[in-house]
Amino acid sequence: MIKSLGNCVVTGASSGIGRAIAIEFARYGAARILVHYHRNRSGAEQTANQIQDLGGEAFLVSADIGDPRGRQDLVNKAWTELSSIDAWVNNAGVDVLTGTLAKADFEQKLQRLWEVDVLGTIALSRVVGAQLQKQTSGEHRPSMLFIGWDQAAEGMEGDAGQMFGPIKAAVMAFSQSLAQTLAPQVRVNCVAPGWIQTAWGQQADPRWHRRAQQQSLLQRWGTPQDVAAMAIHMCSPSADFITGQVVNVNGGWNRKPG
Repeated sequence: MIKSLGNCVVTGASSGIGRAIAIEFARYGAARILVHYHRNRSGAEQTANQIQDLGGEAFLVSADIGDPRGRQDLVNKAWTELSSIDAWVNNAGVDVLTGTLAKADFEQKLQRLWEVDVLGTIALSRVVGAQLQKQTSGEHRPSMLFIGWDQAAEGMEGDAGQMFGPIKAAVMAFSQSLAQTLAPQVRVNCVAPGWIQTAWGQQADPRWHRRAQQQSLLQRWGTPQDVAAMAIHMCSPSADFITGQVVNVNGGWNRKPG
C-alpha cells in the first residue's frame, strides 16, 4: 500500500511524464503540489486543474532550469509556497524531438540538453538536496527522484542514442552519488523509463511502434502513467528503505530472439 505524501514538487509538469506524476501525487493524497514549467503555461494550467479536481492544491511556477536565476527562483518559490517538501521530482528536460529545437542540428540539440538536463539539473539538485537535509519538520524523511533512460547504459544507434545516452547516463550516475551524499536524511532514486508513448511516440512511424512493442516483454508501449506509478512508490514513505537505486520501467527488456 502506498502511503500518501504532503507537499511535492514536480519539474517539467506541463505535459507527458511530469504531468502524469504530478496528477498521481494528487490521486494518492498529496495536499500541495508545485507544478513547474518553462514556457507551456497552458499545459501547466491543465495539470493544475486535474490536481484540483482530485482535491489537491496546485501552485504554478515558471523557471528556466538552464539559467542560474531561474533555478534559484524555483527553489525560493518552492519553499515559500510549501514551507516543507516531502518529495522533489526532477523531470524537466529539453524537448529536442517535437519542440522548437526539432529542426536544430545534432550539436545544437546536444548542447541544450547538456545545459538543462545535466548541468541545470545537477546544480538545482545540489541546492534542493541541501535544503531537504535541513528540514526538521514532517513525519517522514524527504525524497528526491530523477528520470533516466533504460538504454543509457547499453547504447542505442543513431542520433537519439548518441544524444540521450550520455545525457541520461550522467543524470543516473549523479543521482547515485547524490544518494551517497544526502543519506541518511534524504532518499534519492532514479526511474529509468523505456519506450514510453509521450508526444513523440504518438506521432512516430510504424517502424518505431514495432520496435517499442518487440523490445518489451509485455509487448506494448509504456505510458506516462506507468512511469508515474513507480515514481509515486519510490517517493512514498512506503519505500523508506530504498535509496541510491535506478529502477527500469520498461515492461521488461526482451532478450528473446525475434
